[in-house]
Amino acid sequence: MRLRRTVAALAAVAFVLPLAACGGSSGSSGSSSGKLTFFSWDGEDTMKPVIDKFQQENPDIKIEFSNAPPVAEYISTLQSRILSGTAADVFAIAAENKTNLINGKHVVDLKDKPFLKNVPKFNQTTYGGEDGAVYGLSVASWGAGILYNKDLLANAGATAIPQTWDEFLALCHKLKNAGVTPYLESVQAMSTPLAAFLGAESAADGNSMDSKIFDGSAKFKDYWVEPLTQWSRLWTEGLVTPAVVGLTGDQVRTEFANGKVAMMIAGPWDIPGVRKAAPKLKIEMAPIPGIGGRPAYLAGAASPGYAINSKAKNPAAAEKFLAFLDTPEAMALYQKATGAITVTTAFQPALDPALQPIVKDVRAGNIYLPQIAWKRAEDILNVEATAQLQLLVQGKATPEQVANALDTKLASTS
Repeated sequence: MRLRRTVAALAAVAFVLPLAACGGSSGSSGSSSGKLTFFSWDGEDTMKPVIDKFQQENPDIKIEFSNAPPVAEYISTLQSRILSGTAADVFAIAAENKTNLINGKHVVDLKDKPFLKNVPKFNQTTYGGEDGAVYGLSVASWGAGILYNKDLLANAGATAIPQTWDEFLALCHKLKNAGVTPYLESVQAMSTPLAAFLGAESAADGNSMDSKIFDGSAKFKDYWVEPLTQWSRLWTEGLVTPAVVGLTGDQVRTEFANGKVAMMIAGPWDIPGVRKAAPKLKIEMAPIPGIGGRPAYLAGAASPGYAINSKAKNPAAAEKFLAFLDTPEAMALYQKATGAITVTTAFQPALDPALQPIVKDVRAGNIYLPQIAWKRAEDILNVEATAQLQLLVQGKATPEQVANALDTKLASTS
């Protein structure tokens, strides 16, 4: 997804965290008791309060929790466990693996479950299939844009948030000339500005861009070259160092919180960390400024959903856990830990004021993520896109070469 969410600074292998003694049997389809296994890309700090509350209310169910950091490591770890028959009863379905999980019949259809009544249609269809099937309980949506240090901008004479990409680049030059590092983004995943540019283009094209690419009536090069060219100006104009290929999202956030950079790519999950590290910092988040006359737009998607393994050893407990995740009590704990823009109708989160400029668009679904929009092979294309973007940043590929590489990779998956 995360997009979406920054790569956690965790060990390079998944670990298992027993959150309670795992007594009893693994359970059966008729009994919601015993052991329930849960594999997440959210870490212990996020999920432990939720799991503890669930176990407090359901003392006959003991959750065995494991996780791996997003995105690539989580996807590959889950795939390995599915192939070996060791996948958890409940796991996350994300932008990068939804097609494989659904087409492979590895996840249960949840469409008739009562807990979906509180979930918006946008979040249901994101992880949906034919005939109204829904394969993931997605309880939040996210939008990623630019987080601004308002004091550093004011010190450089900036009086307004840029609305166009040209204005944004001009602000970057102004900050750099004032001796301030203007902007950083991690390029270890899909670029947020690039996704936003493409989202605005897709919306202007009646949301048919990706359908055309995947049915063969258009190619990546028809849509991607100009957005890639505009994004790469950050490097061709000397505003950002190519060394960002080695930076994680957490490292970028640390630089921002320490007042060493004026603007960064961020999602709602970044705000709690910034507030904790720099509680007096004046910040504001805004969509990515537009290119080519298009409006400012957000990268984003429905957050990864909670899915039930079609071969779950304890499906009854899995369903009870998903029903709990939809409750206001669970949402309050999850939202406090993540700062997420939750969307379930039974819970209204108290969001950080810095997020207000993006909340309306996020909840309305005015967000775009290529991996969600791609019709197949999104995991393969995501890996290729990330590698190509890193080459572009380092001056080792042109926008045309990046787009052509994606066309070639897509053709190889047919």
